[in-house]
Amino acid sequence: MFLEKNNEIRKKLFQTIEGLTDEQFNKTPSSGGWSPKQIFEHLVRMETVIGTNIARELKNPDSPKARKKPIQLTTSRLIKVEAPGYTEPSNEFKSKQEMKKEIHDSRLFLLDVYESSNKEVFKSKSFKHPIFGQVPLIQWFPFVGLHEKRHLKQLENTIKNL
Repeated sequence: MFLEKNNEIRKKLFQTIEGLTDEQFNKTPSSGGWSPKQIFEHLVRMETVIGTNIARELKNPDSPKARKKPIQLTTSRLIKVEAPGYTEPSNEFKSKQEMKKEIHDSRLFLLDVYESSNKEVFKSKSFKHPIFGQVPLIQWFPFVGLHEKRHLKQLENTIKNL
């Protein structure tokens, strides 16, 4: 099940930032890119948008059925993807504790959405991904973990470059 894998990746995200001060957590690398805080904020926004879209499609009688997509490609950082504007992080300073709470809350929201329906319904409806096209709702739950795994690599590199 997706939940164990997603929780494992989330745990690694938390371990990666453990030794950082709030200042380091909010610092952008001199080479450019996002700060650790911005990576976390992007993950929160992404998980929230995915949960919201799944909830919307569950209510949509015209939501199309779709074939499974190779979502495991998400972890490859060789494939560059521009983050949609609504998932772009802010420059606002936030403590590690604040961001841990936000990312925890976004997971609770996604789990509420997961528990609101069943596998058959999740398999019979979909919404569009910018690269993969229509992705069945059932695949969006593991996608969240794969997306976090992709950004875990980014987070590790960012911290090395601080």
